[in-house]
Amino acid sequence: MGGLKSTLVLAGAVTAGVSTTAIAADMPIYVPDPAPVAAPVEIGGGWYLRGDIGVSNQRVDKLYNVLYDTAASVTTTDKSFDAAPFFVLGAGYQVNSWFRADLTGEYRGRSAFKGRDVYRPFNPNEPSASDIYTGSKTEWVVLANAYIDLGTWSGLTPYVGAGIGGAYNTIHDFRDVNPETRGGGYAGRDGSEWNFAWALYAGLAYQLTPSVALDFGYRYLHLGDGKSGDIIRFDGVNQVYNPMQFKDLSSHDFKVGLRWMLGAPAIPAALPPVVAKY
Repeated sequence: MGGLKSTLVLAGAVTAGVSTTAIAADMPIYVPDPAPVAAPVEIGGGWYLRGDIGVSNQRVDKLYNVLYDTAASVTTTDKSFDAAPFFVLGAGYQVNSWFRADLTGEYRGRSAFKGRDVYRPFNPNEPSASDIYTGSKTEWVVLANAYIDLGTWSGLTPYVGAGIGGAYNTIHDFRDVNPETRGGGYAGRDGSEWNFAWALYAGLAYQLTPSVALDFGYRYLHLGDGKSGDIIRFDGVNQVYNPMQFKDLSSHDFKVGLRWMLGAPAIPAALPPVVAKY
């Protein structure tokens, strides 16, 4: 009897173990799905800000005053500007990997001017004389620009571009002295005027970070014309309105600046919570 009970207990234990093992083998094991990869969220898109500083190398093609017409001839022997700094701020948009455009505003600092001419009177018995000119010039310039990026190699991107806009040219403190007679005149007021302006660019940008580029550039800038205020003689006599006119002002500019992309590095979108499934 005792042997039979032992046999039944052993058989029940074996049967229970086999059943438990079978149930465990049939139970599905949950493996969570891979976390979904969120699409990057761009902030600012292709918009960028820029700032530049540079130095100008300015020139004028021709000087003219109505009193030149009262002489047999006038020969300009000097008409030069000193170098001067300029400062640029702007905003633009990177359309794609090769085209971008921006709008810039700049202030161009005072550039000292000096000039000299020799005039010959109509009367051959009168000696020739000369005028020595001094003064300075500043500008405010607004330009709409477009650029073509020519490809990128090791972070370096050469580019070319062009721009159109306007220049507000001011001639300051123009003075005219005749060294032979101490005659001549001076402009007590500054002279300013708006002109159509245009520019051509060439440069090289280096990508410092994914959002910041260092820009080295050359620009040819045509500023239009400028003129001084009315030139009054030292004795206060003014026979005719005769501002000195500066024809075809231009500048060869060299500048360095930074472009900052407002599109920040990709930020993952928020993910839904993962719920375990059993």
